[in-house]
Amino acid sequence: MSRRRKGRDVHGVLLLDKPPGYSSNQAVQKVRWLFQARKAGHTGTLDPFATGMLPICLGEASKTAAFMLDSEKTYEARARLGIATETGDIEGEAVREEDVPELDAEKIEKAMAAFRGTIEQVPPMYSALKHKGQPLYKLAREGKTVERAPRTVSIHELECLAWEPPDLVFRVACSKGTYIRTLAEDLGQALGSCAHLRSLRRLVVSPFDESGMIGLGELESLVETGDPESCLLPVDAGLEAWPVIELDEASATRFIHGNPVDTDSEKGPARVYGPGGLLLGLGEITDESLLKPKRVMNLSK
Repeated sequence: MSRRRKGRDVHGVLLLDKPPGYSSNQAVQKVRWLFQARKAGHTGTLDPFATGMLPICLGEASKTAAFMLDSEKTYEARARLGIATETGDIEGEAVREEDVPELDAEKIEKAMAAFRGTIEQVPPMYSALKHKGQPLYKLAREGKTVERAPRTVSIHELECLAWEPPDLVFRVACSKGTYIRTLAEDLGQALGSCAHLRSLRRLVVSPFDESGMIGLGELESLVETGDPESCLLPVDAGLEAWPVIELDEASATRFIHGNPVDTDSEKGPARVYGPGGLLLGLGEITDESLLKPKRVMNLSK
C-alpha cells in the first residue's frame, strides 16, 4: 500500500521572490513547510545565486505547471567584464582574465543589437541538459567538455541599464530556454572582452509580473497571523490566455469522469468550469468539436 504524503490540501499559485542562497527545490520545500501543504512544485528553475520570481504551484495547481514551462521571462542582470569563470557566473572559479575595453553607449548598443531577435545559443556545460543520460554539469565537474548543439532562442528586448566599469547592467526579455549566463558571456565577447554574471534577478514569468511577488519573510509573517493563503493566486492563474468553457451539470459530470463532451468552441486548450464557478480541469478541443479532459481537478467550493 502506498503511503499518503502528509499535509493539508492547499491549492493555488504563489509568486515567490526567491532569495539568494536557495536552490529552487529548497525554496519549494520551504514554502511547502510554511503552508504545511501536501503537494508543491515550481515551474522554472532559478540558480541558487539568482533572485526573483519563482512561481510555486501548490496542490491541484501543480497540474497546470507543465503548461507554463513555455512562458516568456524577463530578467535584470549584472555582468562583469574582464573575467570569465568556469560556470559563467559568480559560483565558478575564474578561468581567464582580459582587459576591459573603453565603452560608451553607442558601442554597447551596437553589440546588443546583434543579439535581439532570433539567435542561436550554445548551452553551457554547467546546465541540467543531458548527454547520453548524464547531466552536463556532472560531466563539467569531472573536467569533461562535450559538443553541444546550438539552440534557437528569441531575445524580445535587450537594453543597457547602466555601464559601471567593469560591470554592465542590462535587462532582457526572452523566450524559454534562454541562458542568461551564456548571453552575458557572448555580450562580453562582442564587446571585446570576456564576462560572467555577477547577479541575476527574474522579474517576469509570463503572465505574472513582479507586482505579485512575495518574499519569504512576508510569507512567514502571514503564517504567524494565520492567513498565508491570502497571497495565493487561483489554481489556473498561469493560464489566463486559455479560453474558459462553462459546462452544465450533466456535461460537468461527464468531463470529471474522463469523458469528452460536445462543444461549439474553437479548437485548442481550454479551462473548464462547472456550475457555481468551480474549476473542473483543463481540456483540449478537437477538430471534431469535442472537449476532451487533459487534467481533472479535485477541488471543492
